[in-house]
Amino acid sequence: MNKNRKHVGNRKLPEISITSSGELLRRGCEVNDALHSLPTGGTTYFPKGVYRYKTFEQANQHWISCLVKGMAQIKK
Repeated sequence: MNKNRKHVGNRKLPEISITSSGELLRRGCEVNDALHSLPTGGTTYFPKGVYRYKTFEQANQHWISCLVKGMAQIKK
């Protein structure tokens, strides 16, 4: 083991099980609520709809332009 590394924290990952758990559902809801409480949690940068592109470059360009417009709206 590398002696220069430092271990910080001791968070335990939840167990994966076949059956559902009310506790895991509650935690998921808390995370969802926390995300929606962020300044941009209730907004999306992309208009609704189905988009078809001829190339990946066109899709990427549309994605970037929507992202830039959304970021500009937040800055206002």
